[in-house]
Amino acid sequence: MQPVILARNAMATRFEIVLHGPSQSRLRAAGEEALAEVERIEAQLSIYEPTSEMARVNACAARQPVRVSPPVFRLLEQARLLHRDSGGAFDITIAPLVRCWGFMDGSGSWPDPGEVDRVGRHVGMQHVILDGENLTVQFDAEGVMLDLGAIGKGHAIDRAAETLREAGVTSALLHGGTSTVYGIGKPPEDDAWKVAIESPSGDGVTPQWLATVPLLDEALSVSAVWGKCFEHEGKTFGHVLDPRAGRPVSNAVLAAVVLPSATETDALSTALLVAGPEGHEKIAQLRPRMRMLVVGAAATHYRVESRGIVLNLREGH
Repeated sequence: MQPVILARNAMATRFEIVLHGPSQSRLRAAGEEALAEVERIEAQLSIYEPTSEMARVNACAARQPVRVSPPVFRLLEQARLLHRDSGGAFDITIAPLVRCWGFMDGSGSWPDPGEVDRVGRHVGMQHVILDGENLTVQFDAEGVMLDLGAIGKGHAIDRAAETLREAGVTSALLHGGTSTVYGIGKPPEDDAWKVAIESPSGDGVTPQWLATVPLLDEALSVSAVWGKCFEHEGKTFGHVLDPRAGRPVSNAVLAAVVLPSATETDALSTALLVAGPEGHEKIAQLRPRMRMLVVGAAATHYRVESRGIVLNLREGH
């Protein structure tokens, strides 16, 4: 029987689901409900939608506590823990730096160093006060701003996968923009879902695969510096910023993380990219079941550090 394939645009990317099972009508209904859940989460988390919970937090939390829904509050608590665990490499308060570097509404531009220093003083989860009793969020100063872009997509995929499981789906593959993928069960006549990671050393025409990752009730997230970028004085600067340094990541070009939670892989792949090869051991130790790889940038070759992911290409190529 042919699989059911559904897609929808949300969170500034394309979400797709491939579903296997005996009843195509039930699969289609479950898939539509899962994609509707993604849209509901986008309506909560988008900082570009004025009516969203996060837009209201950013607009008001510097002046007064802002009450949010229990799911959003739990996600903010999880983001705070991931910030602590990663030593600040993952940080949802990075939004002022993203805007300063021109990546919020464009492809980036070289900022005034004084402005970077100024907005950098508002970055860090120490500026965010979470009140679990009242489910409120408050900032300790004007200029603080949250952006859940590095965790929200994974959260949406986790919720979509939960929706599918509640509907009885036992075999499905979900992805959001191909950067975060979740495999439920396994496909027919195979022992796991197989997802390829493209090598940064490809020519851009014929893909080269750095690794092929099996997923069995697991998520894979890949973070990379390409996408939005700009050139300045002969160097290319990408959209992924190190919140601790206040500037684009320069020591790594790609990072991938595999865990049972897409929320965590989304956040920790970003943290791993920020940490780079030199900091990969600390990130890798955060979760006992983590599989990961990080590709470091070098003058003449790529340096690959991997744990639990078998590389298709030789290290350094």
